[in-house]
Formats: sequence, structure tokens, C-alpha cells
Amino acid sequence: MSGRAVFMLLLSLLAVFVVWMAVEPHDRADWMLENALVLLAVVALIVTRRWFVFSNQAYLLIFAFLALHELGSHYTYSLVPYDPALRKLFGFSLDQLMGWERNQFDRLVHLAYGLLLTIPLFEFCRRAVGLGRGWGYVFASAIIMATSMLYELIEWIAAVWFGGDLGQAFLGTQGDIWDAQKDMALASIGAVLAVALHVLLQRRSAGADTGAPSR
Repeated sequence: MSGRAVFMLLLSLLAVFVVWMAVEPHDRADWMLENALVLLAVVALIVTRRWFVFSNQAYLLIFAFLALHELGSHYTYSLVPYDPALRKLFGFSLDQLMGWERNQFDRLVHLAYGLLLTIPLFEFCRRAVGLGRGWGYVFASAIIMATSMLYELIEWIAAVWFGGDLGQAFLGTQGDIWDAQKDMALASIGAVLAVALHVLLQRRSAGADTGAPSR
């Protein structure tokens, strides 16, 4: 498939998923607020294709993250029923196994923010900005950390602005006073893991191409 065909396929699948998640969300106002970010991201991806095209793998990572965010917006992040789903499908409780007392889906998405979006940013830093490989990794990770901090500020401002249940649903702290710090830390950890995995895969690929044993 061509790059354009892959992009259109991913865009279509995301559109179908968004429509599905739009059916009776837990909190319609929160769903609309959360989806403003998805709309902005999709518009940006469409517009920027005129002058910068990510690889198919990068688009796949981006759309995977948007799908996770969409799932969280349907239930609200603090109510995504991952544990009941695991109980039903596999017969065990992840929360009980890990000793968790809160819904951890928001933590997963913040980790995924770094894990899934660092490499697309690395591609941008390399090809659009012209950075070397090492600096590309550094700047991509720094962008993840900086935008994670910016998102926490946006959450805070939105929570104060809207107030009430909508503000609390969007904030999603679940009573944890260190929620913002933990979210930023997880995004940073995700970025570091993404870089480490990418370096490892690149080295293995280079070793396979040259016939040298991979380390």
C-alpha cells in the first residue's frame, strides 16, 4: 500500500472509532472537551501532509495514541473498565494483582504519550529540522516532556474554568495530589523507553543488513 493509502485507512478507522465512542459517552460534555484535542491533532496531520509526510509506522503510532485517548474520553479516564474487561476475558484482576486502588487507565495513556509519539517527533526533528540522530532523540524526548507539562497546565486551567463535575472529570486526579507530577514522569519514562527500543531495533536491523551478529 502507498503511504497515502495507509494514511487514509488509518484516518477512516479512527473516524469509525470516534463515531462508535460518540454513542452514549459517560459524560457528553467531557467527551466533547476531550475530543477537541483529537480534532486539532487530526486537522494538523491532514494539513501538514502538504509539506511533511511521516512514515507509515509513525502514522500508525500516532493513530494508536489517538484511539487510546478516544477510549478514555468515552468513559472519562477515571472510569475506563479495563479491570472488569480483564476479569471477564482472562479471569484475573490486574488491579488486585498490582495492589492498585485507583483506575490506572490515565497513567497508561500518559506512558503511551511518550512511548508512541517520541519516534514520530524524532522523524520530524531529523527530516524537517535536520538534526543528527543523537540530537533528534534528545529534542524529541524534550518535546514530549515539555508538552506533557503544558497539558497538565491546560488541565488545571480547564478544571478551574469549567469547575464542578466537568472540571473534575477532565482533570481526573482521583484524589491524588501528585497526579500531575506522576503523569509527567510517566510520559518522560515512555519517551526514554521509546528511544531505547528504537535504538535497539535500528542496531538489530543494521546488523541483519550487514550480516554482522546483533548485540
